[in-house]
Amino acid sequence: MRESITGMIRVLVVDDQDLIRAGLVALLRAAPGVEVVAEATDGTEAVARAARTRPDVVLMDIRMPGTDGITATERILAEAAAAPPAGPAPETGRPALPRVLVLTTFDLDEYVYAALRAGASGFLLKDTGPERLLEAIHAVARGDMLFAPSVTRRLIEAYVQRSEPVPDSPASLEALTAREREVLLLTARGLSNTEIAEQLFISEATVKTHLNRTMTKLDLGSRAQAVVVAYESGLVIPGGSAG
Repeated sequence: MRESITGMIRVLVVDDQDLIRAGLVALLRAAPGVEVVAEATDGTEAVARAARTRPDVVLMDIRMPGTDGITATERILAEAAAAPPAGPAPETGRPALPRVLVLTTFDLDEYVYAALRAGASGFLLKDTGPERLLEAIHAVARGDMLFAPSVTRRLIEAYVQRSEPVPDSPASLEALTAREREVLLLTARGLSNTEIAEQLFISEATVKTHLNRTMTKLDLGSRAQAVVVAYESGLVIPGGSAG
């Protein structure tokens, strides 16, 4: 795994279950390029400690007593946006606002939609493996959005079902090279840049270049929009197959 921003990724770990929180903290402290700056046992404590420590990434549980993770996410991001600039200079590459990565036992749609509305940058289940979790932390710290593949698939399928049907091969995708279409396809299936690079035997930098070119050609503003286009266009068919 390569570190793509200068210095350590500062992480706040939020979970009301002591054993789970301790396990997460131990995992992160053993990982290169990651620093645990604080822990919190509920949403209220998370908001206070985020304001004090200004982490790059908040690893956020959803169901907690008192203030839940969704409300805490909204408050953390709102307070960070309103706070005066502080900490490392912009040239370090650190995100202007903390990135919230939701980690939960529950993959119910209501929680996913609520997390998105609150401003979360990612949504993973607690059965996620350690390597996947660490990659997700690095990905959201870089500014990517990242969701568990099952969550991504259900989110986009729900979106497509509400949308008007479109041709299987719209003219917009004709501007893409074969490799750009491959990268877009794998992105839509929920793979991270690292996983795409491994599958296509190219570097992560090359993956990012292809995805950036794709977004420029299709006039898209985010990775999430690119995923939607992949499903809308028929490049990926709901259910996981290629179009």
